[in-house]
Amino acid sequence: MDTQLKKGLLDTCILKCLEKEDSYGYKLINDVSAHVEVSESTLYPILKRLEEAKYLSTYKEEHNNRLRKYFKITDEGRKKLKEQIKEVQKLREVIKFIEKEYEGEKENG
Repeated sequence: MDTQLKKGLLDTCILKCLEKEDSYGYKLINDVSAHVEVSESTLYPILKRLEEAKYLSTYKEEHNNRLRKYFKITDEGRKKLKEQIKEVQKLREVIKFIEKEYEGEKENG
């Protein structure tokens, strides 16, 4: 997938995962990677940016005698997710147009 397109979708994927439940970095990597490939070096700066924008909050809990940092979507994050879903729906229309034009070109040869 194109890097710029992927960058734009990662925020939405992360917020969507956190809409369901609070999560921590490693689990988020696995959950998001099921749909869009993401690495630690990509994920953590995005999480930091989303937290600074007040779309996420964090808290720590002990797990196996270690503190684990959890991320939680905020009300602002839920609003942002709704906006991004509307944008994705618009993108879906553009993709349908492109695919339709591409299929027409393949048929004509």
